[in-house]
Amino acid sequence: MLKVHHLNNSRSQRILWLLEELGTPYEIVKYQRMTPVPLAPPELKAVHPLGKSPVIEDDGRVIAESGGIVDYLIEAYGNGKFRPAPASAEYWDYVQWLHFAEGSAMLPLLMALYTGMLGDAAAPLRPRVDSEIANHLGFMESRLGGHDFFVGNTLTGADIMLVFVVEAAGDRLAPYPGLVKYRDRMQSRPAYKRALDKGGPYQLMGR
Repeated sequence: MLKVHHLNNSRSQRILWLLEELGTPYEIVKYQRMTPVPLAPPELKAVHPLGKSPVIEDDGRVIAESGGIVDYLIEAYGNGKFRPAPASAEYWDYVQWLHFAEGSAMLPLLMALYTGMLGDAAAPLRPRVDSEIANHLGFMESRLGGHDFFVGNTLTGADIMLVFVVEAAGDRLAPYPGLVKYRDRMQSRPAYKRALDKGGPYQLMGR
């Protein structure tokens, strides 16, 4: 059976959500962040050299990186769903948004997290970090444009990737009503709720 190495309050929550949407049976191996610094526990290094989550094991493969995992699961178990057909006009929009989540959008959000730990020492960086976060959220708001999904008329892997971004934005999402409604709509999906039940407490959801 497919196995998900799941770390609390991490990107692996999106993998549980996708698997619930796919209806694919899976096993969860749970890991807890350490305290007081919420790093991943060293046990994850026995699964993958980077010691990070998510990681899946399936059919003898060990796959890391949530974007790569989303691609793999949709290819292996999607039966043509959750992504546009490669020959369609929407396909490259899908690929762009799938990679935008981690390639562009998450970097300034992570910088905001880390600089917040530095206190006044990070003051010179904050205006630039804040402007980049606003730039990316504004881009997402304008491109969503009141639609239910980022690509086409149904849920795709791009949405699975992007919801983590809007959750990680926390209170910064307030000026973007389209993204707030999008986040709430995605979080109301039955598969999303089942993934929460199985994955355990997820603080990003309520930020």
